Amino acid sequence: MERCARIRRFELILCIFLCAAVCARGFAQMPRAKGAPPATPRGERVLDQRDETPLAAPATPQKTETERYTLSQDRYEKAIAYSRAGYTLYFEMSFFDILVMILILKLGVAAKFRDFAEDLTNSRFLQGLVYIPVLVLTLDVLHLPARLYGHSLSLRYEQSVQRWGSWMWDWTKAQLLGTAFAVILVLILYAVMRRSPRRWWLYFWFASLPIIFVVVFISPWFIDPLFNKFEPLDARHPELVTEIEKVLQRASLEIPRERMFLMQASEKTNRINAYVTGFGTSKRVVIWDTTIQKTTVPETLFIFGHEAGHYKLGHIRNGFLFSAALLLVAFNAGFRGVHWALDRWAKDWKIYGPEDWASFALFLLLLKVMIFAASPAINGFSRMQEHAADVYGLEVIHGIVPDSSEVAAHAFQVMGEVDLDDPNPPAFITFWLYSHPPLADRLVFAHTYDPWSRDEPPRYVK
Repeated sequence: MERCARIRRFELILCIFLCAAVCARGFAQMPRAKGAPPATPRGERVLDQRDETPLAAPATPQKTETERYTLSQDRYEKAIAYSRAGYTLYFEMSFFDILVMILILKLGVAAKFRDFAEDLTNSRFLQGLVYIPVLVLTLDVLHLPARLYGHSLSLRYEQSVQRWGSWMWDWTKAQLLGTAFAVILVLILYAVMRRSPRRWWLYFWFASLPIIFVVVFISPWFIDPLFNKFEPLDARHPELVTEIEKVLQRASLEIPRERMFLMQASEKTNRINAYVTGFGTSKRVVIWDTTIQKTTVPETLFIFGHEAGHYKLGHIRNGFLFSAALLLVAFNAGFRGVHWALDRWAKDWKIYGPEDWASFALFLLLLKVMIFAASPAINGFSRMQEHAADVYGLEVIHGIVPDSSEVAAHAFQVMGEVDLDDPNPPAFITFWLYSHPPLADRLVFAHTYDPWSRDEPPRYVK
């Protein structure tokens, strides 16, 4: 399951990519955690947001307006089953990861990996080059069965169309890339730790920020193409580019036609999306081919307008600052947690001190616990940004697209049915896991948001 894959990345790398995810709308989470704009045609049953049971639609002539999120009986049952399976998998994987890290420490596995590295070489730098990949890849392999199950769920519920060979190749590339970043970051961490045993958490925080910046900047050029194919959007859909330029002009965003791309998402997924990524010279528009296949041009413009809103409303900057603050708190808590744990169990775990390579397993354990505990705050912050982007998307296409509120509402309807979005997510799940407001709420808001008819000023696009 694609969203589950994001939350499941190697935790130190996730700490860095967490910033990129919050800032640049990237990477992923739980299968049903996002509550993001999913897709689908109108259904035969109406889902009341206050009731877990589907309500039969009245036998009156079908309305032309999309007032509520509706699903057919078959899609409703699949959406519930897929969502519940995703929620369960997320919590099972989280607790499993924490348990695995505890056992790796308690059984002395981390210490044995350290001894293996020390037996090979006396160079501390080379020891790190051995120890870090061994530990990281071991954790990735232990987690692989859950990832395989997640992808099998995506295939069963028709969210993914990616064949197993292609999926394994993507998984392998992700592990190699994550391991490479891990080696760089952990070597920096331990070098800083040796120079400043009491202030390493602060200095490493300063060192991590430019790394985040570089990752976000180069991702459109070097990371994204490793997993998906891109081609100029103008080559296949020049008329759509012309329409997007109208939205860009209204949003005062300068992105030339040659930096608008079509992503061949249909080779791997049935989901739909569009986004703006990068910044400066790497900034670009990306439209998934599934979006063009399954939505109308006006609906695509709303989806794009939402993503443009993240740029115009300063969500990239705000997300970076929010994530940086979280990282600072996490590193300081990690510093205190490592000393607290080693004071009690260093002898049992055969760890000599914070600068011992084996202590890296303890860092990972603490990061897993902190990331899990911080999920409600991270996702709550994200939901606020996503709602603001919905407002911006509605406003930026108003006057460009006729009946823009209905267009946006139906775009959510299409997203929901294709994505099998949970029609009635439990309040706790929304609080803990959803990085977007529940889709049913977003659809109702899109349908009813109309300041122009009430002679009220729009919130963002004047």
